[in-house]
Amino acid sequence: MTLQGARERRVRTGGVELCVAELGEAGQPTVILVHGYPDSKEVWTEVAARLADRFHVVLYDVRGHGRSTAPKPLRGGFTLEKLTDDFLAVADAVSPDRPVHVVGHDWGSVQAWEFATVKRTEGRIASFTSMSGPSLDHFGHWIGRRLRRPTPRRVGQLLGQGVKSWYVYALHTPVLPELAWRGPLGKRWPRMLERAEKVPGDGYPTSSLPTDAAHGAWLYRDNVRARLRRPRTDAYAHAPVQLITPLGDAFLSERLYDDLELWVPQLTRRTLAAKHWIPRSRPDQLSAWITEFVTSVEGGRPEAVTATGRHADRFGGQLVLVTGAGSGIGRATAYAFAEAGARVVAVDRDAASAVRTAEMSRLIGAPEAWAETVDVSDEQAMEKLAAKVAAEYGVVDVLVNNAGIGLGGSFFDTTPEDWKKVLDVNLWGVIHGCRLFGKQMAERGQGGHIVNTASAAAFQPSRVLPAYSTSKAAVLMLSECLRAELAGQGIGVTAICPGLVNTNITSTARFAGVDPEEEKRRQKKSARLYGLRNYPPEKVADAILRAVVRGEAVVPVTPEARGAYVMSRFTPKALRALARLEPPL
Repeated sequence: MTLQGARERRVRTGGVELCVAELGEAGQPTVILVHGYPDSKEVWTEVAARLADRFHVVLYDVRGHGRSTAPKPLRGGFTLEKLTDDFLAVADAVSPDRPVHVVGHDWGSVQAWEFATVKRTEGRIASFTSMSGPSLDHFGHWIGRRLRRPTPRRVGQLLGQGVKSWYVYALHTPVLPELAWRGPLGKRWPRMLERAEKVPGDGYPTSSLPTDAAHGAWLYRDNVRARLRRPRTDAYAHAPVQLITPLGDAFLSERLYDDLELWVPQLTRRTLAAKHWIPRSRPDQLSAWITEFVTSVEGGRPEAVTATGRHADRFGGQLVLVTGAGSGIGRATAYAFAEAGARVVAVDRDAASAVRTAEMSRLIGAPEAWAETVDVSDEQAMEKLAAKVAAEYGVVDVLVNNAGIGLGGSFFDTTPEDWKKVLDVNLWGVIHGCRLFGKQMAERGQGGHIVNTASAAAFQPSRVLPAYSTSKAAVLMLSECLRAELAGQGIGVTAICPGLVNTNITSTARFAGVDPEEEKRRQKKSARLYGLRNYPPEKVADAILRAVVRGEAVVPVTPEARGAYVMSRFTPKALRALARLEPPL
């Protein structure tokens, strides 16, 4: 694996020679990417390529890794002090006159915490983005606080992280780790990463892996025990820090960062539904967050990165597409994701409404928002939309299939044309969205989430909603089936069942078997009844964001929807009896 178009140089420091690669224009802000264990700088290939359009991107092989030389002897050659010397040598070579932005993963992050907290680097670091690697000093204090006050919760946290840190103990064993890496483990590691971490099998790791891993064992031996026993008391960050925490990290508990505000005056938190090796599995998301953070720091406003929404750490920078975004639940959902810092694609068949939603999304907090016009029932139009979104905006992280229409009337008054129209929008629109955008998520292999707006009518039968209820019941079952199929690919699927919500669907719903005048009367009365109920679409939007964060399967939203859902499971006969009643329209 190579970094296409990279310029290479050699930097000598402390008896070693470091291999340094550069991408992008030297006049742009410099971003230095520091790799972890047992990686080489090529772990950043996908991220670096995405950042190079905006920044001067620098990658280097840590001493003893990749094409950098190893210290002699190895013992004592990998201390954090010497690694800091290496960093400063690289920074002085590539950006002598301007502070640099540092991004670290795994042991690259452990190193960079040292860079960002020692006095001798103050003024050389503009910002630090950390992922999957804590400060050993902060970690030592974290352990100490829990040992001094061992509550059950704190003891559980210690034991949990102790289990996750099994590999640290193994790497302190003399000789055996080197033999394993130069033998069977080194050969099997690429396939293990591909299976366990969903890392694409595209030539990574490089052929230097066995040597890199053998040398890198000294990162642990030279630093871990010494720092955890005697952590620094002055390990305060002197630059803004962005913390990205993958929630599925098999090696580090997210509880390690609970007290981080004590050490970092300017902290932005992000969480990501992913496993440990996110530079390989989620390069799109990381690139967006790094770009946003670095740009804000360069503009003198790092605090602007912290979006105001309750889920800003989870959705900041993610690409969210919402259909039916021109009004009602769709518009409220687009706004909620925008407030959380997501990039929003507002889709509606009404072009003007979609544009208004996109414009307001940008004002609310979306770093970028676009309007797209499409009829979700049109298969070819949806295919064109999916291709355009992927080419111009990227692969969608969260898809909300919300577009829908209402139809009331008895079964025998509902014509085949009525059935076709409601099923084309309510069911086929969801099918098209799941098939096209869900396939892109699956092919990317970086997870994602699909939200399908069903209805309480999906499990609450009614004599006057046969077509509408059928379409929503089908959406519910489709969501359940798709959830089972995509679970192994890290893609969640949620069916949202709102209930009686005050939106304009009632004023636009059709009623079969009545003349236009009677239809208009029923629309007005329905709208008035829903208005009296006055359950706002913003609460449904909150439920949608919460469901994505929690990975929920079926979410009845309003109290009446939750009540009907419980009845459908435990007292279905009573629910069927209620279905015989005719609403007062």
